[in-house]
Amino acid sequence: MTTTATAARSGKGHTDENFPVARLVSARHRGPILAFYRFVRAADDVSDHPTMPADAKLRLLDGLEAALLGRAPPDPEAEPLRLALAERGLPATHAQDLLEAFRLDSRKNRYRSWDELMGYCALSAMPVGRFVLDVHGESRATWAASDPLCAALQVINHLQDCGKDARELDRVYLTEDALSRHGATVADLSRPRATPGLLAAIRELNEGAAGLLRASAVFPGQVRDLRLGLEVSVIQALAEALVATLRRRDPLSERVHATKAEALRSAGAGILRALWQRRPGTGAIRAGATA
Repeated sequence: MTTTATAARSGKGHTDENFPVARLVSARHRGPILAFYRFVRAADDVSDHPTMPADAKLRLLDGLEAALLGRAPPDPEAEPLRLALAERGLPATHAQDLLEAFRLDSRKNRYRSWDELMGYCALSAMPVGRFVLDVHGESRATWAASDPLCAALQVINHLQDCGKDARELDRVYLTEDALSRHGATVADLSRPRATPGLLAAIRELNEGAAGLLRASAVFPGQVRDLRLGLEVSVIQALAEALVATLRRRDPLSERVHATKAEALRSAGAGILRALWQRRPGTGAIRAGATA
């Protein structure tokens, strides 16, 4: 029986994610970001455990929070982040928001509408970008562009893995109203290929992600730190490429994750875009980036 967050770990690391995790950021900021990632990964693995009862998941998540806040004995998944937060003088609120998202995942498996899904993303995705920005000392004015990028990444991930999530976890992030509008059902996610209605619902939500990416397009130019700006631009470019892929492929029967070659092309495009935006005289570092 799994009784600790460590025992629930999937073995997945930061190099296995769909999007870069601290690949380009300065070495002096990488430690806290990776400590945050490892804590979040451990909590996510708890909520995604396929056989653990919901009440056991909630107990482990509560234990991680208590350890992070210093209210319980040190936990190997929480202690590095607790120390990093103390060293930088940063609050635990972003990690706590993510824990609340994982609590939701442990007891909720359907979403009625786009607004409800965005409420989930406000806990499950937006705090990640906010934490990285806080580590870099960036202005909180940048959150307005960071939040839609993080939400878009979450929605893209949901669409990529919609069949797997339904089969393995009975968890469906495709909103009930989108499915209903196109005559699709949750049962369609168990098919080897998407029905026309399911594909239409997926593409509707994918266009929602595209809209979020349009809102976040200014974000790389708002970041003062060059290396972080480059990483943000790479992530934006990769997300845009995945949205384009989801417009023409069926995630139940076709590959919709980027290959290494596709990821490298997007990374190159993102870096070039960021450097072009930062040319002297372009005003790329916008007023929103000033503290």
